[in-house]
Amino acid sequence: MDAICINESQNRHKWYYNFKYLVAGAILGIIFVKAEVISWFRIQEMFRLQSFHMYGIIGSAVLVGMLSVGLIKAFKIKTVHGENITFTKKKFNKGQVYGGLLFGLGWGLTGACPGPLFAQIGTGATVVIVPLLSAVAGTWVYGRFRTQLPH
Repeated sequence: MDAICINESQNRHKWYYNFKYLVAGAILGIIFVKAEVISWFRIQEMFRLQSFHMYGIIGSAVLVGMLSVGLIKAFKIKTVHGENITFTKKKFNKGQVYGGLLFGLGWGLTGACPGPLFAQIGTGATVVIVPLLSAVAGTWVYGRFRTQLPH
């Protein structure tokens, strides 16, 4: 199935090796708070088309991603462990549209995108634990029934 993502790295590391990701996540959370990306009001402004703030952030992230992928492909950049970085083409299907609509609806209703959920909880918005648990449950349900769904 082309919808399954497989981490093909064969490297194994000790538990503390991942500590750098915790630090990077904490820094990203601080940036999210300072840029008001986690603000429920900013998210509502975006969905009501009242402000460009969030569209600018999302657009700049897309541009950085496109530039990064282009540079990785052009210069055949490898991982820090010397492994090749590969990009595989994925087939489009209508389930992606339905999933995107559900995602956007949940985002608009809760004011919580999966990216900054932990930053929102860290700032004291503990009500966001409900969308977090819902996202985990939805991921589990998809994983459980993935083979039975049309891809």
